[in-house]
Amino acid sequence: MIVIGVLGVAGVMYVANGGKPMGSDKGAEICKITVTADILNVRSGPGDMQPIVSTMPRDAVADAQARVENGYRMLSDRRWVSQQFVALTSDSTCK
Repeated sequence: MIVIGVLGVAGVMYVANGGKPMGSDKGAEICKITVTADILNVRSGPGDMQPIVSTMPRDAVADAQARVENGYRMLSDRRWVSQQFVALTSDSTCK
């Protein structure tokens, strides 16, 4: 009986985790962008009035965050790009 109960709980946990073993990806979401503009300004905050901190060339690929504010996607702390000029890579799981 105990074995059946343990297997039942494990099965419920497996289904609740989308068919993946628990802890298999530790909730990690893949979020990468590709630059679609000729030159993309990277800003210190989510807005076109924020200071430019760097630029990225067309087809550059970068890690990003799932966080989007004001039409800007967060790359990392104090690094934001206009959502209008980037595309998520095919292996990205963020939206």
